[in-house]
Amino acid sequence: QVQLVESGGGLVQPGGSLRLSCVGSGFTFSTNTMRWYRQAPGKERELVAHISSSGLNINYSDSVKGRFTISRDNAKNTVYLQMNSMKPEDTAVYYCSGILSSGQYWGQGTQVTVPS
Repeated sequence: QVQLVESGGGLVQPGGSLRLSCVGSGFTFSTNTMRWYRQAPGKERELVAHISSSGLNINYSDSVKGRFTISRDNAKNTVYLQMNSMKPEDTAVYYCSGILSSGQYWGQGTQVTVPS
């Protein structure tokens, strides 16, 4: 079955960097759009970044543009989110998501905390 497993979350100081990884299995990773979302306490889940199957079409939310970079390695079935210049408002659970023809699938999430 489809599985998405995130890793790389943790505690990082303001201005620091963190890289999240998400490994997909159970589907043809290279042919599907991948996304990163986040959900802060008491807030709705927010789309952070989007990357097409080829990696040529990339979009970011205004809140992370210029600081975060999404990328993918289709040979490793992995999508990444490089987060730089991090802020306390980046604190959230980060979710990897795959957009497949059969629907949208989610990982279990990884906690990222940036203390104020």
